[in-house]
Parts: sequence; C-alpha cells; structure tokens
Amino acid sequence: CGCDCFQLYGYCYQDSNDIPDTLTTITELGSPLEMIQLLQTSWEDRFRICLSLVRLLHYLAHSPLGSVTLLDFRPRQFVIVDGELKVTDLDDASIEESSCTSNSDCFMEFPARNFTLPCSVEGRCQSMNEKRNLYNAYRFFFTYLLPHSAPSSLRPLLDKIVNATGNHNKHGNAKYLLFYPSPSVNSEFTQKCVKSANTQYRRVPEAFIPDENYRCWPSYHHKGCLLSVFDVNEAIEICDSYSQCKAFVLTNQTTWTGRQLVFFKMASNHIVPDPDKITYVKVTD
Repeated sequence: CGCDCFQLYGYCYQDSNDIPDTLTTITELGSPLEMIQLLQTSWEDRFRICLSLVRLLHYLAHSPLGSVTLLDFRPRQFVIVDGELKVTDLDDASIEESSCTSNSDCFMEFPARNFTLPCSVEGRCQSMNEKRNLYNAYRFFFTYLLPHSAPSSLRPLLDKIVNATGNHNKHGNAKYLLFYPSPSVNSEFTQKCVKSANTQYRRVPEAFIPDENYRCWPSYHHKGCLLSVFDVNEAIEICDSYSQCKAFVLTNQTTWTGRQLVFFKMASNHIVPDPDKITYVKVTD
C-alpha cells in the first residue's frame, strides 16, 4: 500500500482438516515501539519518527477508500523499521464517517478533553476520522517525542505543530502538518549555523582516535559520544561545551537529514591512520 504500513512479502492460504480457513502472512521485520527507549534517542531520530507518522496521517485522510480512522490508535499498534514508524494492525480501521443531524451528534470524547465537530449538509460529521487520528497522534506521540530536548531555535515552530494537533485549530489537519511544518523543521535543523569558537584546534587529516571515549546524551553510540553536526564550527561548539572533550573526529557518515556524525574524545594520545576520517585536537597553552 502507499502508506507507512507493514510491507507484505507474501501470504499462504491453508485449508485442511487440522487447520481450516487459515491465512498466514509474511511481513517485514520491525522493532516494537518502546516510548522510554525513544525518549533516550536523539531528537533528530524522534523527529524522523514523527515525520513518518505525519505521512501516515495524510495517507489515511486521503486514501483511495476515503478517510480512514484507526480506532485502536496506540503505540503497540506500531513498529520501527529502519528508523521509520509503521502501523502493523489494521483490524480496527474504519472508513465510516459518523452520521449526524446536528453538531451535537459530532461529539468526540477523549480522556483529557472533548471536541464537537460541525455536521455537514450531507448529514456526516466533518473530518471526524482525520481529527480522531490527529488527536491520538498528539496524545500518544507528538506531545512526548517532539518537544523533549528539541533545539531551542525550533521550539516556537514545534509548539505550533503540537498545538495544531492538540487543539484542533484551523491548521489541525494532516495536509498542514505534511506540507508546512515538517519541511521547515527539517531545513532549519539541517542548515543550523553556529559562530566559530575562539578555541584553537589542530587539524589532522586521515586520522582517527580509536579509544579515549566518554559517554554523552543523546548519543548515536552507547559506549561513546557520537553526535550529528552541521559543520566543523558546530563540532567545535559542542566540544567546548564538554569539559572532558579534548578532540573530535569527523566521520564520512551522515544522518538521514545529511548532518555529519562526529566522535568526541577526551584525549588524543593515540592517533591512528584512517583515510575516511579527520581529527581535530584542541590546542592547549
């Protein structure tokens, strides 16, 4: 299908005396969604998950079958596949928009707040399926994954995104989330510029520091400090912010937004040749 759903690789229908009317499906392998673990990952990875959820919301609102709502919209219905969020269970999906005779018939009740949608002239609650999905995405995902440890420069824009899904304001639809805030966040985060620090660093090309690791948060490596940066200036700014950082190594690896991965080190006593890396060592007086 065209949405962020589990990819179906094949199926087998079996009808025998022992197992009548059995359908076996073979799907791609995904990791269970653990919210506590997600909160310990980098904000960039959590934004990627939210962006894939936005794509899913947009598809459900404009699917070939019409607007689709997930009646059991909870984290356990989703998995992570290659950093993307995918829905695994469509048993509780529905394309039926509630019928109505007045606005009072279009009442949606949630644990934290309630909403009343307009009743159309055709006798259907306007966008109820889409609004239900959006609010569930807000209360189960966006409110936790987006604001937590987000870059300060992006927080005003992220507040607009969260409020749009949580308050059902004029921007509370999947199209707004897909075509305005998400690319803006992605672009601003990727093209972040920082001022050069006053600290001096000695550039050592084709070199790597294999040891001298220390842990930082959030890190792409559980035994070291591996972070993404836009350029060398940002790497210098990060290294200067850690008292134990005495050097950093630029790798040739990038994140999904194009930011470069950098190892931060607490010493530079042992440097080895590596054609794919560049080491910067802090110059001390």
